[in-house]
Amino acid sequence: MNDRRSAMGVLLVVLLALAPRAAASQEPRLTVLSGIYRAQVEAILDSARARDLPVEPLVDRALEGASKGADGERIVGAVRRLYGELAVARDALGVRSRGAEIVSGASALRAGASAGDLRRLRELRGDQSLTVAAAVLADLVAVGVPADTAIAAVLALAEVVDDAEYIAFRQSVERDIALGASPTAALGVRLGSGAAGDALLQSPAEGPNVPGEQRPRERKP
Repeated sequence: MNDRRSAMGVLLVVLLALAPRAAASQEPRLTVLSGIYRAQVEAILDSARARDLPVEPLVDRALEGASKGADGERIVGAVRRLYGELAVARDALGVRSRGAEIVSGASALRAGASAGDLRRLRELRGDQSLTVAAAVLADLVAVGVPADTAIAAVLALAEVVDDAEYIAFRQSVERDIALGASPTAALGVRLGSGAAGDALLQSPAEGPNVPGEQRPRERKP
């Protein structure tokens, strides 16, 4: 009898010790979800924490779904898909990848890039952050550039431009599209590669190339 009481006492102490941790791991903003769906999203968040994945984008995805009136199953499904994308991005980019890189990598995957594309981008960029490069890839696809073309362009520039030039390149393409060029033609105007893989970039303020205008400046390797 005494042994049983001792065992029950130990169990009670353990449960009391674990209770604050369980409460602390809960995300208070998820009260907008009903019990069963909140529990499922919380489980996904716990898995993300265990794998050192960014949690905030997952919370944002759940809250976005709730704000749009999506049902619980759809919200859980969307959060689970994003979790999968973040996990693939982290595995592709490496264990030392930062949270912002993982999030941008997941966006690139959603835009049509593969894990192999992200690994190649990491190889080409070396120790430089991939946050901007991966985000530019996703942005180019979002404005209508075919995924394969956007991927090829971002990889072609990876060794010859910095983050500011990546952004300028994207802005130039977006400007040309706004002025009536097709997405593929706009990208083609802004990007050219020779045998040595040189990139042709132009400031977004200069506008698209048309007959009689100056060609983009050539960036030396």
